Order: sequence, then structure tokens, then C-alpha cells
Amino acid sequence: MKEKIELVINKIRPILQADGGDVELLEVSPDGIVKVRLTGVCKTCPMATMTLKMGIERMIKQEVPEVKEVVAIDERFKN
Repeated sequence: MKEKIELVINKIRPILQADGGDVELLEVSPDGIVKVRLTGVCKTCPMATMTLKMGIERMIKQEVPEVKEVVAIDERFKN
């Protein structure tokens, strides 16, 4: 499943990079939760949640139906 998700992310990546952002796949759990890190301007963009849910998550779920949810991990708030 991780390889399929990477393929989808590689399709999305040029769109994000064109605006100065990017997305990195961190983890895929056995229960279908995908953890990503938004980087570049995507980290601080006010539209990041919409990009994540309506763009990245929608496209991944469309091509990899086993995925239940895509969540962004914000490294700034880790202990």
C-alpha cells in the first residue's frame, strides 16, 4: 500500500512545488491512516487544511481505497 501512496504523492508533488510547497510521506499504519508532513510554504499556508483534505487525501483515497484518512504531522509541536 505504501508504494501506491507514494505514486499518488508523486503525481501531486509538482502542483505543490509550483507554489513553493511539498508533501512528504511519513507513515502508513496497518489500519489505513496515512501520516504526511507538509513542507515549504504549505507548512504555514492558511489553505493547508483544504489542500490536505480536498486535494491530497481525496486523490490518495481515490487511487488507494484502503486508505481511511490522511493526517498532517506538524513537527513544530513534537516534544
